Amino acid sequence: MDNKKFSGIFVPRASFYLWVIFILAVVITVLDWRVSVPCYLLLAALVYYNFRSNYVRQKEITKYIENLTLNIDTATKDTLLNFPMPLVVIELDGTIIWYNSSFRKIFEGQQLFERTIGSFAEELHPENLISDRTNISKETVINGRHYSVLGNIVKIDEKSSSNEYILLLYLIDNTELVEVRKLYRDERASIGIIIIDNYDDLMQSLEDSNRPQMLAEIEKKVAHWVGFTGGVLKKFERDKYLLIFEHKYLKEFENKKFDILDSVKEINLGNRIPVTLSLGLGINGKTMAENFHFAAASIDIALGRGGDQVVIKDGESFSFFGGKTREMEKRTRVKARVIAYALRELIEQSSGVMIMGHENVDIDVLGAAMGLYRIACGRKKDTNIVLEYSNPTIDAIMTKIQNDGEYENLFIGRAEALNKVNTRTLLIIVDTHRAAFTECPQLLNYTDQIVVIDHHRKGADFIQDAVLTYQETYASSTCEMVTEILQYVEENPGLRPLEVEALYAGIVIDTKNFTFKTGVRTFEAASYLRRQGVDTFTVKQLFQNDLKTYTSISNVVRDAEIINDRIALSVCASNVKSAQLIAAQAADQLLSLSGIAAAFVLSTAGATVFISGRSFGDINVQVILEKLGGGGHFTVAGTQIEGISVEEAKEKLKYAIINYIDSLSGSEKQ
Repeated sequence: MDNKKFSGIFVPRASFYLWVIFILAVVITVLDWRVSVPCYLLLAALVYYNFRSNYVRQKEITKYIENLTLNIDTATKDTLLNFPMPLVVIELDGTIIWYNSSFRKIFEGQQLFERTIGSFAEELHPENLISDRTNISKETVINGRHYSVLGNIVKIDEKSSSNEYILLLYLIDNTELVEVRKLYRDERASIGIIIIDNYDDLMQSLEDSNRPQMLAEIEKKVAHWVGFTGGVLKKFERDKYLLIFEHKYLKEFENKKFDILDSVKEINLGNRIPVTLSLGLGINGKTMAENFHFAAASIDIALGRGGDQVVIKDGESFSFFGGKTREMEKRTRVKARVIAYALRELIEQSSGVMIMGHENVDIDVLGAAMGLYRIACGRKKDTNIVLEYSNPTIDAIMTKIQNDGEYENLFIGRAEALNKVNTRTLLIIVDTHRAAFTECPQLLNYTDQIVVIDHHRKGADFIQDAVLTYQETYASSTCEMVTEILQYVEENPGLRPLEVEALYAGIVIDTKNFTFKTGVRTFEAASYLRRQGVDTFTVKQLFQNDLKTYTSISNVVRDAEIINDRIALSVCASNVKSAQLIAAQAADQLLSLSGIAAAFVLSTAGATVFISGRSFGDINVQVILEKLGGGGHFTVAGTQIEGISVEEAKEKLKYAIINYIDSLSGSEKQ
């Protein structure tokens, strides 16, 4: 770099030489002025020549630049006029001021000049194109053809101080690309797995001679349902079918609400229970194998939600259809026995056991946890129940447990649990299958041994890495499921009175005194607990309300709003103590009113709004509250919404209810 600076000194320059001559002339003048006269004449001639040469050279350069600019302007104009793609120049208000022949062909026969481009294509109006950007990029459809719109904002005169701009828009016709993309998407293979729900119970309800005919009728209806797709339907097990069809037919299935679910219910060959199907679909996977895995995951969720429905897995998202009938109770206890043996082995192999339910623990969680605590103690394992704090729902029984010296150090908080857990700790999740809903979600990250025992209908965000999952939607409560497990773990589990009371209380509360979701096995579980010495009167006393609580419940019932003549909606006042408990009991009370088929009660705790939903089963409160991030059963469901007011939550709930009612009306019309 320095060498270049110094070398520049020695580059010949005319002005440099003229100054040298001038200095020499001055020196000569000092010596002899007569001799200097010719020098000054020569210097004057050289100066004149230098200025003349510079003038001519500058003129030639200017002429060259002007010619070059003219050539560029001519080329630019020619390019704009003969540009192969549609090109239009518009003002910022959308007025068309110039366009080429390709653009005119798009709107053949229409007057374009001095009209706004929005009158021809609303999406091309500057308001819809400009969003704090100088470069414009947008997709649009004009006269049935697809265009990519590119452009930029140009200032009319860069030298002018005025802020006048125009827009140059280029339209690239990519209709063929869009059609090819659509064809590719439509022709991709979608894979489904169809299962006959309760196949064994269905066959047992038929005469031997009617069983082959029943299967033939089911296959006939399913084959007719998928026939228009030209897809493949293949039976690969006695009660399972594999379905492969092109993706473009999925929309028609959805528009018809997967009417095969209702169609198979019409089959009547003397069967005492209706025929129901579950269908799991996998779509938009990278490969057919991935779609098959999606379908398998979908069918697991469909069965976990009680069957008689369709679940579609598209990447990480799920869609649900159907699920309008209640779960059919499974009379066999084979699965309960298998789970009991597997659970016993997992407990014996663990370094310790932690039991955790959902946040805001209820009596079903506590009862199930107490039953599992007794199983783990029977295997001589250090066992804890993760519980950060009590709440009015369980305060009465928690007081009895804490006053009993047998259960000292049984309950631990979240921080202590995180310090104590290790990879060999067996973590048992009860009464929920969603990691985010648990008492301490972080615990799931610190152990590889996770067991899930739950009776709720399966949601999309279930715990996927559990080593053992026992999820039965037909069960009335988690306490019922744990009671069955207790009977198979060992002949005499040694249940203490408080543990029996907690298990029985969980069943009583979740069944509303054996009126909701109560099956044969519910009574059998209650009978077993009665044989273990449960005092039913003592359990009843645990849930007696005082006068103030009863008055609060009555106020909620009094202020209820009726929607669609069948659904009650009310709000529990924020200043009421134990608002969540009162909301749940008020929802139960609202169902006792004549003509009410479902009830929802909202309550608040801090910045969280809680919603309790109850029904007799005609209205699926689970589907309604799933739209608000909750879940549960046909008859009992709940949700919680963060960061909004109770009025906003009420409006969201009303919208979900109306959508549900509209979907029922739509399916009835079809």
